[in-house]
Amino acid sequence: MTFISLPQSAASVCKLQNNYQPGFVAKGDYMIGGIFPIHYIQEMPDLNSTYRPPPVKCNGFDPRAFRWAQTMRLVVEEINHSEELLPNYTIGYKIFDSCAYPLTGQRAALAMLNGLSEDDSPMCSGASPLLAVIGEAGSALSIVLSRILQPFRIPLISYSSSCACLSDRRQYPTFFRVIPNDDYQVKAIAQLLIHFNWTWVGLVRGDREYGRFAVEGLLRELQGTNVCVAYQVIIPLPYNHQRILEIIQVMQSSLAKVVVVFSSEGEMTPFLRDYMMQNITGIQWVASEAWVTASVFTGSEYFPYMGGTIGFGIRKGHISRLSDYLQTVNPHMYSNNPLVKELWEALYGCSPSLSSGSQLPPCSGQESLSEEHSAYMNTSSPRVAYNVYKAVYAIAHSLHNLLLCQPGSGPFQNNSCASSNNIQPWQLQYYLQEVTFNIAGEEVNFDLKGDSVPYYDIINWQRGTGRNTEFVNVGLFDGTKPAGEELVIQEDRIIWAGHQREVPVSVCSTSCHPGFRKAVRHREPVCCFDCVPCESGKISNQTNSIECIFCPEDFWSNKDRTACILKKVEFLAYDSLGIALTVTSVVGACLTIAVFAIFVYHRNTAIVRVNNSELSFFILFALTLCFLCSLVFIGEPTSWSCMLRHTAFSITFSLCFSCILGKTLVVLAAFTATRPGDNIMKWLGPKQQRIIIFGCTVVQVVICAAWLIDSPPFPSQNTQYERSKIILECNVGSSLAFWCVLGYIGLQACLCFGLAFLARKLPGNFNEAKFITFSMLIFCAVWLAFIPAYISSPGNYADAVESFAILASSFGLLFCMFAPKCYIILLKPEKNTKQHLMGKENK
Repeated sequence: MTFISLPQSAASVCKLQNNYQPGFVAKGDYMIGGIFPIHYIQEMPDLNSTYRPPPVKCNGFDPRAFRWAQTMRLVVEEINHSEELLPNYTIGYKIFDSCAYPLTGQRAALAMLNGLSEDDSPMCSGASPLLAVIGEAGSALSIVLSRILQPFRIPLISYSSSCACLSDRRQYPTFFRVIPNDDYQVKAIAQLLIHFNWTWVGLVRGDREYGRFAVEGLLRELQGTNVCVAYQVIIPLPYNHQRILEIIQVMQSSLAKVVVVFSSEGEMTPFLRDYMMQNITGIQWVASEAWVTASVFTGSEYFPYMGGTIGFGIRKGHISRLSDYLQTVNPHMYSNNPLVKELWEALYGCSPSLSSGSQLPPCSGQESLSEEHSAYMNTSSPRVAYNVYKAVYAIAHSLHNLLLCQPGSGPFQNNSCASSNNIQPWQLQYYLQEVTFNIAGEEVNFDLKGDSVPYYDIINWQRGTGRNTEFVNVGLFDGTKPAGEELVIQEDRIIWAGHQREVPVSVCSTSCHPGFRKAVRHREPVCCFDCVPCESGKISNQTNSIECIFCPEDFWSNKDRTACILKKVEFLAYDSLGIALTVTSVVGACLTIAVFAIFVYHRNTAIVRVNNSELSFFILFALTLCFLCSLVFIGEPTSWSCMLRHTAFSITFSLCFSCILGKTLVVLAAFTATRPGDNIMKWLGPKQQRIIIFGCTVVQVVICAAWLIDSPPFPSQNTQYERSKIILECNVGSSLAFWCVLGYIGLQACLCFGLAFLARKLPGNFNEAKFITFSMLIFCAVWLAFIPAYISSPGNYADAVESFAILASSFGLLFCMFAPKCYIILLKPEKNTKQHLMGKENK
């Protein structure tokens, strides 16, 4: 480090390197400062090192910020005339213009620390009389001011700097604010986006700490929600027209119709001018507190493009004498104040001075101010001005409490109090941290981070009288309330962009209705998705379901996949198919009984007697049972019906085939016993025939009995074949027993077929073996076709296939064996003789 020694004569006098005069000054016992962005456009000087650079030139007069400065002056006057607050003491002030630029704000802070002039402190010795500073509007400027004032431990109370970064007590230990921390604002905006289901939004921010920290906080707050950011753009600093046109093009081409803006009023003003030049409408703006109540945007030219804007504004209050006080400020009263001259130029478009350099027409400077000058005279619901009001009162109450300190009970070392003649700024800061007071029922205090109560009004831009924009209160956000209860919105009072009453839609993909699920697109944000229908058996009963859920076991999805309904229960019921099978079964049984009656009636005729009438009656009885047992397959399966189905069918068919086997043996024996003395027929007499029938049937009975004892059939629910239905069916229990039963019937049928085939060419006009052969062929064909059909058919169709096979084979046996006999009995009685049947009639 190199030290440069100055001549003694240079060190003995304090000389300012540059002079920066305050806009307003008032002397008092205790001095405070005020810094306001009275201008918002900077004209940068030519940085040529060949001559001393001039200061930054400020343009773009802001009447709103000028009103804030006048509010500070009004409050100081109120306090100085109060008999209760700081009696016998007065507060003085120095108010500077920061030009909404950190470098100018820094210059104002240094000028504030130096005193009013060189004459006030010629040796630059001793502490500055400045106890606190009110300022600044922008967070970037407050950061600069706080760092400059921090070494001097001078507290800074901001009326509009909301950046969450300023809550860091390690970096900004002397910073306080009467505006809520931006953490609450971004939380409020996130809840607003979620509330209106705006899932695809754009972000625009200024190129300063306020916008950067606010956007970072909003992105953190939106994590884990359904809201996605379509784009994020920055208003450049310094302002760049070409870059703004690129930003506007991004906004115009995006699907995001809701745009959230974190920017100061000064940054938004030129941006909106360029935006309106592009004649773009249809965007729903969500404004931060920094510009949502900016009176500069209330002009009628803004409404077609900005009408319907919604945002969170600082809590409004009431300052009783503000309107009257503002009207006292005019060029006639402040003839030497250039800021008042600029106010008149901004409001009236005229120059109140006789300066030849002005390009504006002259005016008297005594023109009356009215409500039409809303940028300056709008005092009906002050917000930032009300924060200035609270900030000055916070200093006054803290100073009042400091002066009330009793020696021996003070908060400082050795229980001392601050000296009223030499109050240090850090001593005032202690009382600022502890201060609590009420203004119009509102409690004002600071937490350990210097923040105040988090409370916002929800502001909606609506068309007012004279086609100007009015800021209408449509709700509130109270950060002190429990989670989920902070946001209160009066939706029926909101007018949206385009003068619409319906909430605008801003989504990347339209919502997936119930019955669909979201499928995120590859390499795109989660808000961009396709809607995929739920699969069968799954449902989604909510909008934008992430996945479809399975229905319970006995339920299935409805057609729209929105609800689970009871599965349809299916079995071979008495519907069209069941009724058809029932009618067929009854008709078959009736035909068999009719044949039985015919045979009984003609029991003494040759065709009945020659073919063993007893066996024929047994066969007809068995066939009747076969027709009737198919009825057991129709109707809801029960334990008894399941056990009866296959056993009744197998035993009746086995009885039938046993009778046919006996008949075939008798026919074969009768025509083959040609040798004299052959006694083969004595072994096939009526008694032996009954034994054959009984023996063959008993085998099937034994198999069925073993089946029922070991593993009987039982009713079951089949949900595997068709998951949308519950098929009630009979589980065979033991597959081995089932196929043994069918196999035994098949064995009997094959044996009957073989014997009948051998006897097919025996002599006689009526050889019954031929008809037995045909009946066995039909039976075997039916049941061979039955096996694959039964295996491949589910539930009620399997029962229908088995019932059909029983009926078809029964009809085959009935018609092949008994139709020819009935034909002769009823239509050809002349052939019903023994001679004709034996083929011995005379030619």
